[in-house]
Amino acid sequence: MARPVVAIVGRPNVGKSTIFNRLIGDRLAIVEDKPGITRDRIYGSAEWNGKAFSVIDTGGIEIDGDDMILKSIRMQAELAIEEADVIVFMCDAKAGVTQSDEEVAQILFRSGKPVILSVNKVDNLKRVDDIYEFYSLGFGDPVGISGSHGTGIGDLLDVVVENLPELEDDGYDEDVIRVALIGRPNVGKSSLVNAILGEERVIVSDVAGTTRDAIDTPFEKDGQRYVLIDTAGMRKRGKVYETTEKYSVMRAMRAIERADVVLVLINGEEGIIEQDKHIAGYAYEAGKASLFVVNKWDMVEKEDKTMQQFEKKIRDHFLFMTYAPIVFLSAKTKQRLQKLLPVVKHVADQHSLRVQTHLLNDVISDAIAINPPPTDKGRRLRINYSTQVAVKPPTMVVFVNDPELMHFSYERYLENKIRAAFDFEGTPIRIFTRRKSDES
Repeated sequence: MARPVVAIVGRPNVGKSTIFNRLIGDRLAIVEDKPGITRDRIYGSAEWNGKAFSVIDTGGIEIDGDDMILKSIRMQAELAIEEADVIVFMCDAKAGVTQSDEEVAQILFRSGKPVILSVNKVDNLKRVDDIYEFYSLGFGDPVGISGSHGTGIGDLLDVVVENLPELEDDGYDEDVIRVALIGRPNVGKSSLVNAILGEERVIVSDVAGTTRDAIDTPFEKDGQRYVLIDTAGMRKRGKVYETTEKYSVMRAMRAIERADVVLVLINGEEGIIEQDKHIAGYAYEAGKASLFVVNKWDMVEKEDKTMQQFEKKIRDHFLFMTYAPIVFLSAKTKQRLQKLLPVVKHVADQHSLRVQTHLLNDVISDAIAINPPPTDKGRRLRINYSTQVAVKPPTMVVFVNDPELMHFSYERYLENKIRAAFDFEGTPIRIFTRRKSDES
């Protein structure tokens, strides 16, 4: 089930990105230690008082044209209105109420969506009185915060979760495999949907961004029921939303959250670009089963080792998703198309695979015997036992004498041994290390 979305909106230099980082905490910072994931983020995950939600940082959106500040602010506000369930309207206590603030306020006020007015840079007691002038914007009590000091963030989160809606389940049965297609514009997402279904269910065009909404299409193949979630394009009118490819990431994230399996589409004719890594990184961070689909393979001039060379490029660029299988195909000619759904079904099964505790411990015991944990300042990691605590993605807890002794490289070694024993192809594995006394 998709999570509610909170958007942070405001004019430049009010501290939107700082507050974004405060809200998501260090969740994404941990992932950034892994190789191959781009570091700029506009979409993250947060949780407060048991409620999980997604956060959009409109300050992280790149706008073409430095001389179009008001236009860009207006576009960000409209985007937030479209995408978000709750909007955090960020202002600056030092600057007071500006014309740009009033411009954004008018747009948000007409939206009818819950708007929480937050005044940043309340860094000391003298600034507390500065928030009162923001009542003039018409959104009730402002929440004074300091992004640099972290004060008031809890108060802001309290108000945010009070306004979060209860989202209903999408209504599909548990045995239905939800498949999201993600990728930058014009990689052939809609064409692939049409090819799989064998009929024209959605508009297809060579112009990037012509599909105006995420479309769910249920179908059945070989006794297995699927739902295809096509994430192409933006709902909003006009070309302004297609000026930056980062907007496609937001649409993709909503689909990723609902999906069991994510197809990361790559344009075989154009090759891999940085945006492909950016989008694939979200599928990884969401813990979804994934596979790479290299489309337009019919347009690629081939030699004996063309496929192997392209596969090596994918492995080199996507070091954080080495578990994801690769399928080469052409949605246009349907070349190799028959290979796709069996792989989708396989990785969905691996994503929900549960390993018995005694088998998991046997594998880890053998791994330790082959390669004992290294010592750290004379202390050695001792692994007591392990157990799988969740699926989708498979999540293991390893109980040890001291979690700080679990080095990243040894955790990766254990993961590789687990994969060698149980497959888990196409799905990330989460491993959490806990002190044995933490079990209770």
